Amino acid sequence: MPQVDQELFDNGQFQAELALKASPLPAFKKALRQAREVLDRRFFAGRDIRRLVEDRAWFVDQILQVAWKRFDWPTDSEVALLAVGGYGRGELHPYSDIDLLILLAEDDHEAYRAPIEGFLTLLWDIGLEVGQSVRSVNECVKEAQADLTIATNLMECRTLAGSEHLRQAMLKVTDAAHLWPSRTFYLAKRDEQLKRHAKYNDTEYNLEPNVKSSPGGLRDIQTILWIARRQFGTLNLHALVNEGFLIENEFSLLVSAQEFLWKVRYALHMLAGRAEDRLLFNHQKQVAELLGYAEDDAKRSIERFMQKYYRVVMSVTELNELINQHFEDVILHGGAKSTPEPINSRFQLRDGYIEATSEGVFKRTPFALMEVFVLMAQAPDIKGVRADTIRLLRDHRHLIDDEFRQDIRNTSLFIELFKSPQGIHRNLRRMNRYGILGRYLPEFGHIIGQMQHDLYHIFTVDAHTLNVIKHLRKLRRPELAEKFPLASELIERLPKPELVYLAALYHDIGKGRGGDHSEIGAADAEAFCARHQLPPWDSKLIVWLVQNHLIMSSTAQRKDLSDPQVIHDFALQVGDQVHLDYLCVLTIADINATNPTLWNSWRASLMRQLYTETKRALSRGLENPLHREEQIRQTQSAALELLAGTISQDEAELLWSQLGDDYFLRHPPGEVAWHTEAILKHPPTGEPLVLLRETTRRNFEGATQIFIYAPDQHDFFAVTVAAMSQLNLSIHDARILTSTSQFTLDTYIVLDADGGSLESTPGRTEQVRQGLIDAFKNPEDFPTIIQRRVPRQLKHFAFPPQVTLHNDAQRHVSVLEVIAPDRPGLLAKIGRIFLEFDLSLQNAKIATLGERVEDVFFVTDAHNQPLSDPQLCARLQDAIIKLLSEANSDSPLQVSI
Repeated sequence: MPQVDQELFDNGQFQAELALKASPLPAFKKALRQAREVLDRRFFAGRDIRRLVEDRAWFVDQILQVAWKRFDWPTDSEVALLAVGGYGRGELHPYSDIDLLILLAEDDHEAYRAPIEGFLTLLWDIGLEVGQSVRSVNECVKEAQADLTIATNLMECRTLAGSEHLRQAMLKVTDAAHLWPSRTFYLAKRDEQLKRHAKYNDTEYNLEPNVKSSPGGLRDIQTILWIARRQFGTLNLHALVNEGFLIENEFSLLVSAQEFLWKVRYALHMLAGRAEDRLLFNHQKQVAELLGYAEDDAKRSIERFMQKYYRVVMSVTELNELINQHFEDVILHGGAKSTPEPINSRFQLRDGYIEATSEGVFKRTPFALMEVFVLMAQAPDIKGVRADTIRLLRDHRHLIDDEFRQDIRNTSLFIELFKSPQGIHRNLRRMNRYGILGRYLPEFGHIIGQMQHDLYHIFTVDAHTLNVIKHLRKLRRPELAEKFPLASELIERLPKPELVYLAALYHDIGKGRGGDHSEIGAADAEAFCARHQLPPWDSKLIVWLVQNHLIMSSTAQRKDLSDPQVIHDFALQVGDQVHLDYLCVLTIADINATNPTLWNSWRASLMRQLYTETKRALSRGLENPLHREEQIRQTQSAALELLAGTISQDEAELLWSQLGDDYFLRHPPGEVAWHTEAILKHPPTGEPLVLLRETTRRNFEGATQIFIYAPDQHDFFAVTVAAMSQLNLSIHDARILTSTSQFTLDTYIVLDADGGSLESTPGRTEQVRQGLIDAFKNPEDFPTIIQRRVPRQLKHFAFPPQVTLHNDAQRHVSVLEVIAPDRPGLLAKIGRIFLEFDLSLQNAKIATLGERVEDVFFVTDAHNQPLSDPQLCARLQDAIIKLLSEANSDSPLQVSI
């Protein structure tokens, strides 16, 4: 910390300016402004970040000391001003908390009330963001005893003004001998860290990580220092080397990680103009540029910067694990070494951790680099790898070369890991953390820390890949059978479950290399299978799964599953029941590992429908596709069985004669029975029938099905989606039908705009039902769409929208596909365009994937014919282009017919 820095703070000039005016405020504010400008310049000039945060702390010291001296303190020996917390360590970022403790010798605060109030008021008036407390030494003991955070802050205090002996007295009665002894402190801090990590899903790879609090962030480094201080009385990182907790290169790695994170945090504070520790989307590009990652391709610069960030925090996590093991040995076990339990000639177990029997194990037998993870998978009670062995792994991973990768001992061990009954995901994560997995599979090394700059994929590619395997493993748990009934059933009957785990390992491995990642990944998977000498059938299945891992979700979400031709085409791609089972399990795990918020009853029902219909097609034989008439008969017959005893067959069939064939192709028997009974019992008042229910009985899936039966009117879709927009609903699916009797039969699958269930809010379902009825009664009240503010995250994803339009000869409709950035009310605006162009909407597939919408509309003209007029098509596209341009004005547009 600088002794005197005239550029940053010239005390003589400052005192002169104080003397010029009656009020001290202008001089203080000017000094603060000038200091910020100086520090910002130093940051841009590349000043060492450690010196920069110390510079700011030193400057604040000077300001506080001058401010303190402006007040009359009764006795200096009885009061002191202390810096605590991060400021106590002498570290301040531009808007870090300036934590102060006014320490008194006695409990009576009254004698100091006036100067304390005057001092704090001055600090607030000049614009310093301070967090302050006023306590006596005795009160510090009581507060620290009750609150671990206070005890931690007091450990880091410095005297700024007043009596130093007071601080020493306080430290003496709050040290580990009097409260929070080292063992208790360590256990509490460990628990605190576990809870903090849980808030961030126990992963370093969040889309918008918190530089301070996320796993691998600055708080993890601070926690190490606090525990060391409590045990050894030092806050110096290098002291961990002296105590044998770190070796020199690990110390250097931890220091460089801390400095990188400090740079990121300092830049964040500067850009936000406040204490902002979240690496939000709107800051990532600017921080990347400030740290030297600027490129012509802004997305690429962000991805390079974030990959660096993720790799840094992963290294902190690894060192954190290593150091905490040492803490556990020294603090919990007193440093005593227990007797090891032999596992084999290479490994043994000590205090629940696996360790090498000697330092030369990996050099003598390199295959032990793979074996250690298989042993842990086979014995899931093993807590992990002992710290010394983690170092040995890191020191010998250079032995993993092409010869190592071809060695049958290593390839056999790797496949054996995937056949283990437990611990596959856990040990793959360990292999990744210790740098083994990326060396053994160089293609996997390319995706480590590789972010996907969108809201759909919330993890890096490597984290997502391992999460898919984690979800596949979880599907075998009985407690998840209710949430994932189909996948849980299927995974139990897969002949070789390890094949789907291996396919998951490779399904996204081709990302970031240009081209179709499915094709690239399939080629890598084929080479992997050959190197690992897998049987031909196993190899072909893995390669096929990697190559086709997207087709099931794409078909379910983007195509009309009521069309027998869609099912037949998908069944042809799948080929047989075994491939269908493997693909379904992989797809469900992939969706859930991509983004936990994606899985809801809508997607679950789509996957169930596609799986069931495809299974039926495969059972019937691909040479005998189901015809429309047969499917309609089957649906009606099953619906009549459900209606038995409530509605007569004659009543039902009379109504059905007016609904048209498409209705029975698009609705399963249960929905047909539900609709039929409600329609026939609906009083003939002319009021629309609006039905709502959860799409399944699994309330946690959340989506609500809305069925609307009402006299058809030309603006019905536009009014409906506008009303739903006003009701703050997010539409995920739409089935639009008009009966021969000119009644509309529309079904929508919706969630609340925040992704929650309507059922979770009392009265919400009835509010939506009544809101829709009111809208249909007064359609003229909906001439415009209510504008809602674009959510913060969506603003930062602008990409070229795509609009395609083509005719489907088989279905006799025009297919309009829109891929664009998601914006509130977008669907309602498109509905208004359909109204303006006199179009009839026959069906719609609505998909919102993170920051993007991928919507497909099946439309006809006013005469129920496909759009054949080129001028009409051009005007329609122009109108949609204009709409998307207004919503996303900075993006170029792509249009094709």
